[in-house]
Amino acid sequence: MMSLDLPAAFTLDAARRSGVRKDQVYGMLDRGEIERIGRGVFIRSDVVDPAFISLAAASAIHPASTLCLTSALVHHDLSDAIPFASDIALPRGVRHPAGFEHVVWHSFDDATFALGREFIDAGGGVRVAVYSAERAIVDTFRLMHREGDDVAHEALRRWLRRRGSSPSKLLKIAAAFPKALPKLRVALAVLL
Repeated sequence: MMSLDLPAAFTLDAARRSGVRKDQVYGMLDRGEIERIGRGVFIRSDVVDPAFISLAAASAIHPASTLCLTSALVHHDLSDAIPFASDIALPRGVRHPAGFEHVVWHSFDDATFALGREFIDAGGGVRVAVYSAERAIVDTFRLMHREGDDVAHEALRRWLRRRGSSPSKLLKIAAAFPKALPKLRVALAVLL
């Protein structure tokens, strides 16, 4: 099977650099060995965790791709939402990949983009980035006008009930986001 020579998530350009021709990639696609997730990006869905397929494909194009907002809250079990699409952040100014059906793209500031990024194994040797629980909470407070104040407050309540949650760690991350810090301080004062 040709797909074993390729990573679990790859671009058409990466396949060519590995010595796999375009017609061979499309042959694998026709045989169901791989799936096309976006324009020019493919994945071996039999080895990648279904929860991270879009993120793994996005990471094959842009390694900076990071699961964020509601999708990150769900990953950290801080929300019961069932997102129809994955929330994926890229640094501001990076072009969002085309052809992804179930992704909501977000552009985050370069200066704070790496803050709270953690890496996990999505299966098949694919490592993807997810914002930490603390960063996801801060972003939800920061973007409360879009995400909803109920989502932000519920995530914070769940996080505070966890053993080892540290409000000082949360506030340290929030300090990098001047718009989120006051809202978060007020919410912590009410809940603590």
